[in-house]
Amino acid sequence: MTNSLSKLPSAAIDHVTRPLMRFLRIEAMAGLLLLFCAAIALALSNGPWSDAFLALWDIPVGITVGTFDFSRSLQRWVNDGLMTLFFFIVALELKREMVLGELRDLRVAALSLAAAFGGMAIPAGIFVLVEAGGRGAHGWGTAMATDTAFVVGGLAVLGARIPQSLRLFLLSLAIFDDIGAILVVAIGYGKALNPYTLGMAALGLGLIAGMARFGIRSIPAYFAIGILIWLAVDLSGLHPTLVGVALGLMTPARSWVGDKRLHAILNRVTAYPPGDHWSGDTTDRADLLRAGVAATEALSPIERLEIILHPLVAFIIVPLFALANSGTVLGGITVDGSLALAIFLAFIVGKPLGIVAFSALAVGLGLAARPADLPWRLMAAGAMLAGIGFTMALFIADLAFGGELLVTAKISILAASCVAGIASLSALAWLTRTRAPRR
Repeated sequence: MTNSLSKLPSAAIDHVTRPLMRFLRIEAMAGLLLLFCAAIALALSNGPWSDAFLALWDIPVGITVGTFDFSRSLQRWVNDGLMTLFFFIVALELKREMVLGELRDLRVAALSLAAAFGGMAIPAGIFVLVEAGGRGAHGWGTAMATDTAFVVGGLAVLGARIPQSLRLFLLSLAIFDDIGAILVVAIGYGKALNPYTLGMAALGLGLIAGMARFGIRSIPAYFAIGILIWLAVDLSGLHPTLVGVALGLMTPARSWVGDKRLHAILNRVTAYPPGDHWSGDTTDRADLLRAGVAATEALSPIERLEIILHPLVAFIIVPLFALANSGTVLGGITVDGSLALAIFLAFIVGKPLGIVAFSALAVGLGLAARPADLPWRLMAAGAMLAGIGFTMALFIADLAFGGELLVTAKISILAASCVAGIASLSALAWLTRTRAPRR
């Protein structure tokens, strides 16, 4: 029996489920690493090496020539530079799901989109009501974000007891949520806009679109233009991580070489008998080189970039972000009570309330469809997991606050994330206690 006959036949759905499962596995491990790095940052910032650890992230890094100074702290390079790749991966996953995955169905996409909108609007509203007139009122965006890695990692704890419909719902919700969060950063926490550099960034995006239309497929060339666009947006007053979202959504989701063409090209190579006919300027060598290009281009740019960048983002960039932003000196601090309460209630009450309420509204109006194996009680339990804000919440808090308010925000985010995670996993474990595990 040949190797091909010893395996199950492939199906079109495999092109969707296999990359999605790989994404979920990486995110689950990344969630554990993220938690570990946050704990390390808290321990170091409150131990004997506290001053050295906190001073490390304030070291200026950049280029200074005469009066020209393009530098920022190490923490800001992590938050503004490396996190651009984080949002690029988020946008890639959203684009792939919208073109090839579950979100192709507009009513399925509408459910996650409505839930994400409600999960941002209601927490922001609760924050504003509680903190109205307070010193931290301008930090309303802090309570709007969901941490994708922790959500997926939390679901991984319960394994096969969690239905796939809930996984897909929360994953797509978290991705929409991340996109919304970066728009909040761009609109609510940007600087005065510079129309000239903003125009240069727009020209750069137009150049990217033209290169793709013209058929240029060199990934390094696109990254080079992307860096120039990042610099232009950084100087324009918008937050530069917005570039990651724009470029991710512009990345093609379909392959250049189809299956039939790939097989035809590979058949030419496998038809050659063994020998040394690959060397020299021969037709045989041209066929071999063409086969190499075809094998690469049979994967879409989105798939190739996710394979390359997703482990880098999940296991290096996001943990670095946790180390750079989770450090908080807990001794001798003054906590702003109203700000702490506003953030805590926004995540613990606002997130699940907004997600379930807006989902029900979208389904009731006929705009969205709820999967049959996803009852409302299970959705509500999963929605509590979205109260883990962590990465994006710390990201926005760093832009919105300073001094004691930033310390208060960090402590509140960590406390709310812990309570949300424990409450959600307990509820999910109880609701799925009779669910038979799948192989």
